[in-house]
Amino acid sequence: MKIFISAIILTILISCVNYAEGNNISSVNLGEVNTHDTTKIKKSKKQWKEILNDKAYYVLIEKGTERAFTGEYWNNVNKGTYYCKGCQLALFTSETKFKSGTGWPSFYDRVKTNVKLVSDNSFGMIRSEVICKRCDGHLGHVFDDGPKPTGLRYCINSAALEFIDE
Repeated sequence: MKIFISAIILTILISCVNYAEGNNISSVNLGEVNTHDTTKIKKSKKQWKEILNDKAYYVLIEKGTERAFTGEYWNNVNKGTYYCKGCQLALFTSETKFKSGTGWPSFYDRVKTNVKLVSDNSFGMIRSEVICKRCDGHLGHVFDDGPKPTGLRYCINSAALEFIDE
């Protein structure tokens, strides 16, 4: 009986590993992920739902916005790098983060090769949407009321980010 149960558990574990590899499910361990490769990652909504929590799915895939002052990183002052929660691509650094008073993490610059800006005319406004270059996940918006040297404010949803301390 013990051998039978062990065989079933082993089969399930192997199936999970094969499923994850076959569906390109990313590990949260950034030591094993290329955090600068911008090769596109394509997943179905079903696959995204399986790997993201509800908040991250709402923001990254449905282009939602978390409420101000509720996100994990709006007042984070630790030194490190902010990565895409969907694909672990490096997006922002703590060196460019500033206190904007808006209730969302704000940065005056981005990792330019990893963050893309697209026109967003939703809700009767003209603005620039900030998206991850690898997985096309929605991160937030950029505005022209930020500090020097860029004068920009990348207003980003915490739910779209993963922070790793230096």
